[in-house]
Amino acid sequence: MALGFLSRLKQGLARSSAKLTESIGAVLVRRRLDEAALTELEDALVAADLGPHAAAQVIAAFRRTRFGREVTDEEVRSALAEEIAAILAPVAKPFEIDRVRRPHVVLVVGVNGTGKTTTIGKMALAYRDQGLRPVLVAGDTFRAAAVEQLQIWGERTGAPVIAGPANTDAAGLAFDALTRARAEGADVLLIDTAGRLHNKTALMEELRKIIRVLRKQDATAPHSVLLVLDATTGQNALTQVEVFKEMVDVTGLVVTKLDGSARGGVVVALAEAFGLPVHYVGVGEQAGDLRPFVAEEFARGLVGT
Repeated sequence: MALGFLSRLKQGLARSSAKLTESIGAVLVRRRLDEAALTELEDALVAADLGPHAAAQVIAAFRRTRFGREVTDEEVRSALAEEIAAILAPVAKPFEIDRVRRPHVVLVVGVNGTGKTTTIGKMALAYRDQGLRPVLVAGDTFRAAAVEQLQIWGERTGAPVIAGPANTDAAGLAFDALTRARAEGADVLLIDTAGRLHNKTALMEELRKIIRVLRKQDATAPHSVLLVLDATTGQNALTQVEVFKEMVDVTGLVVTKLDGSARGGVVVALAEAFGLPVHYVGVGEQAGDLRPFVAEEFARGLVGT
């Protein structure tokens, strides 16, 4: 990670860390880490969207190593960063394209408004910079704005964008796109999808149809299914993971809009609850604001150390 992004990550998590450190400061005014302090600290962690299980895990570690000691809030924040990093480390996995696939098919899912289309554009730009050839598919065929947005990213990255008329069958579009991507020797095929959860059954059928149709050409496709989550939704992100895991085999997560929220702690809750790889985090609108997830840096940013 470049230093510029680290500073943006810290800035992006400022609201989350302010919420958490304020709570820690209120609990610990140079006092012993007794049972009452630990209970208050656990409540503060839950309120910071870490979720009850991750909070309990952190407090259990504190009870083992620091119980009865007189501590400052700085000491607690440093120790908290270590414990959070330990929870996050197993899920901090870079997203890797299998260059043998030609193309590696990536299905990008999530509810509308989480930043799926922008995430695809930023990923395409990163692949272009690596000398790879991405192809983009405007599979959210019900939203003209999503198609237009992806076409703008296509122009910006020089990547072909495959789109159809409004309300085109998304599965047929994906099939045609895979045919073209294979013929042109593309390295990665990034497929945008709809995210209308108000009719879950219809969305589930659409996503499953896309997968069935892709497998007529490549029995192993899609090779990755990325679920994009908006950090500002807090604990609702966990519900979204449950819903999409029911629909498709989610292989990894992207967490966006960490800069617009005091709920960055939800990444810890996601790691503890599901153990799914967190490949990327987003802290802004610029192309460079989507970066690989690094557990230690995120933990330090979250607690403001």
